[in-house]
Amino acid sequence: MVALPHVSTRPAARSVAIWLVVVAALIAVMVTVGGLTRLTGSGLSITEWRPVTGVVPPLSDGAWQAEFAKYQRIPQFRLENPTMDVAAFKAIYWWEWSHRLLGRLLGFAFLLPFLYFATTGAIARADFPRMIGLFALGGLQGFVGWWMVESGLETRVSVSQYRLAIHLGVALILFGAIVWTALDYWRSPLRLRLRGDTSPASGGGKLFNWALAFIVLVYLQMLLGALVAGLHAGLVYNTWPSMDGHVFPEHPFFHQPWWVNFGESPGLAQFDHRIGAYVIALSALALWMASRRANAARTSANAVLVVTGFQIALGIVTLLNQAPVALAALHQATAVALFASAVWHAQSLNVRPPRPVPAPSPR
Repeated sequence: MVALPHVSTRPAARSVAIWLVVVAALIAVMVTVGGLTRLTGSGLSITEWRPVTGVVPPLSDGAWQAEFAKYQRIPQFRLENPTMDVAAFKAIYWWEWSHRLLGRLLGFAFLLPFLYFATTGAIARADFPRMIGLFALGGLQGFVGWWMVESGLETRVSVSQYRLAIHLGVALILFGAIVWTALDYWRSPLRLRLRGDTSPASGGGKLFNWALAFIVLVYLQMLLGALVAGLHAGLVYNTWPSMDGHVFPEHPFFHQPWWVNFGESPGLAQFDHRIGAYVIALSALALWMASRRANAARTSANAVLVVTGFQIALGIVTLLNQAPVALAALHQATAVALFASAVWHAQSLNVRPPRPVPAPSPR
């Protein structure tokens, strides 16, 4: 077996891979809980960012009254929930508190095992910058989350749809990078990671590039979905395939200048998300056919096609039923699964068997 400088033994590398898969699963859960937090209108229930002391929820009636008083000062309470009492406030508070708690747990779930694996040599020094970068990206995600919440505390009754999309976008980059790294370690040291090799045997060339492009398409589609969620656009035009009998939404460019409508018009946001779904469907089918012809990464290609089909069907059902919480949350969770499948497929095309050990030269 070829010795690799960037990994240790196979059992140790597999342990690192399992740890990273667990971290990725936690991120997927956090994204889903974040979606539920938005769907239940809970995202602005905690009006302060206390990374350390905020882990302790209110434990007395007086503490609950104090938290509720802070919420009563923001526009969402005054304009949308003026009749809310403390009992109803607790319901939305627990969603947001759980979402933030998951973020804190995620930090420890990454940092502590990393220190252990680094100490034991399961993670080589060459990979330290990579792992530290992932941890830093997780910290950035926490800051972006507060930056998003802050947008809804002064003049808005909900968070900015743009900041919501950025918050999701950073989470997906972190999720994808961790899934890719986990697959690297799962396959090491039986396979070598691609290091600039573009030969057909290494998965380079058009098929690999198409797989990368598909990841980008899914990523952009999920950002469009965040805009739809932020604008509550799933509650308009609840027919398919037409939009209340029309191809295009009515008055799609109502706001001026015209280009702001792509982020401000609910009808146009939904239309863009629909078109994105059609592009994803055709791309997934083309990628699956190309993978079968090349006899490359067929298992992951099958997964991409199946999850894409399920996601599109689920999206249509969710739309027709006016985005109920359970279906909308499942739709978001499936989108994360599709993104993971796309990363898996591209990563599967990005590896090659190890080079054989040269035979010793005769003396």
